[in-house]
Amino acid sequence: MVHGKSNRFFCAPFSAENTTSTEVAAAAYDEPSGAHTTRGGPNTAKGDTRCTEEMDTPPTSSSSSSSSSSSSSSSSSSSTSSSTSPSSSSSTCSSSSSTLSSTEGSADHGATSAVGPLRYNFLLQCLVDLDTQLRDKGSRLIVLRGTPLAELRRVCLEWEVSLLTFEADSEPYAESRDREVRSMAEDLGVHVHTEHSHTLHSLGAYGDCVSASYSAFIKGFDKRGAVRQALEVPDIPGLGGVELPAGDGAVPSLEEMGFALEECHKVLYPGGEREALRRMEESLRDKKWVQTFEKPNTSPNALEPSTTVLSPYLKFGALSPVLFYHKLQEIARESKHSTQPPVSLTGQLLWREFFYAHSAHTPNFGRMDGNPLCRRIPWSRNQERLRAWREARTGFPFIDAIMTQLRTEGWIHHLARHAVACFLTRGDLWVHWECGVAVFEELLLDADWALNSGNWMWLSASAFFHQYFRVYSPVAFGKKTDKSGAYIRKYLPQLKHMPDKYIYEPWQAPLDVQKKAKCVIGKDYPAPIVDHAEASSENKQRMKEAYEKHREQKDSGGGSGASSNAGSKRRAKGSGEGATSKRQKRS
Repeated sequence: MVHGKSNRFFCAPFSAENTTSTEVAAAAYDEPSGAHTTRGGPNTAKGDTRCTEEMDTPPTSSSSSSSSSSSSSSSSSSSTSSSTSPSSSSSTCSSSSSTLSSTEGSADHGATSAVGPLRYNFLLQCLVDLDTQLRDKGSRLIVLRGTPLAELRRVCLEWEVSLLTFEADSEPYAESRDREVRSMAEDLGVHVHTEHSHTLHSLGAYGDCVSASYSAFIKGFDKRGAVRQALEVPDIPGLGGVELPAGDGAVPSLEEMGFALEECHKVLYPGGEREALRRMEESLRDKKWVQTFEKPNTSPNALEPSTTVLSPYLKFGALSPVLFYHKLQEIARESKHSTQPPVSLTGQLLWREFFYAHSAHTPNFGRMDGNPLCRRIPWSRNQERLRAWREARTGFPFIDAIMTQLRTEGWIHHLARHAVACFLTRGDLWVHWECGVAVFEELLLDADWALNSGNWMWLSASAFFHQYFRVYSPVAFGKKTDKSGAYIRKYLPQLKHMPDKYIYEPWQAPLDVQKKAKCVIGKDYPAPIVDHAEASSENKQRMKEAYEKHREQKDSGGGSGASSNAGSKRRAKGSGEGATSKRQKRS
């Protein structure tokens, strides 16, 4: 929000996530107090039924979260997404299907992340929806092109701004950008006011309860007091005599941002607040389902999502976490037998807070080096293995089907994220978890720095979870919920005629069976990239050695300093984005 001499504006300094030489700043004039802001992770849960090699971990979402919605936010606020500065360093991991790249949070984790067309399209749809709703109220959204700092300086001068407000953001890039904006505003005599509306509480309030233990964190959360209520949308004044920027300030098209629409594959989840609210209400309509929801009982390979798929809307600011939280609380109170965190839907929002609190209070949270939470493990950055994993060419159908769904639809179930993350890192391929972060940042609709980084550390047993000897089986795990391999056949049609007996291990099929199924291994579908039993055994030994070295360094007072809490903390200056609240399979 900016207050000018004769007008009141809402400014969202928003930078496009994968431009090369320009960024996009969006300014919404007189946006309603509490209007949703558009912002630029894997949601997992503890499993109580496991196959021999399955790992047990908590909820993760690349999930996904965001600030407040236009009908429900707790504050009039906005935020900016990341700027762009692609890296070509051979020491970092890159996800390179897009020619336009971004370094969202790269100042912290060092991994160059391209933004894929599905995610970018979702972002633009959110902006179009916001603009449409504002126009219905006699206002509109204005998109400014250029760097956030330069554009805000220009409009502050041209519009004679006296007050600038925006949503606080805890990501390293955003904190750096916002410091520059504050300094610029002070130089111009403009007062700056920030709000914390992207998490249930301000992240600064969690300083004394950041712990690697979820249960300990929940106790700290309860001590923070009641979660504020969402606000109603106020009346919106007209624009007044405002001179529009070049190009009429319209929301850019996907093509203008360097993509072709056909690159989007399948747009199954349209962006925007109205779609977010519709999806939320649909999910909450069955109160018994909400009250009995248990995250571990959802299916990673259902043909249709077995969870809410609200993570992209939370992440991009199209759905208020505060609104969603209170909706869930109302329904839970109607039953004495409602499930509780960590497995309940409310528990998923609290996992979101958990990872955001850690990201805000842990130095170098998004990378291994200099991160007091993270164990130093000698991962490889084997690009051949990374590309095979990313491009669904590992030769393990369950893994490849998940990665195909991710690339073509932009969303995968939290347990599917578990399986492919474990496979890439300590389970089979021994590739650095930072490389996995970069791929998820590109391909996930709900890619989120705090949750994405936190959950990759968890799944790689680098932080939070330390039972490294428990590994997801790329064969047995998927069979638990889909014995016939219907999910595999959907996403890997070359295997659609393979008998059920071999659908998870087609290399085991005799050659005549492969020919009859019209899928010869090594020709029509890859042979396994590794022997799972051998790779898993070798990697467990590597993890054991890394853990022993860490213990020795800790005993001697050296090492990375990874411990049960965040160690040295950086001040939380904003709220985060986060988690996914996903939908349990209905019985």
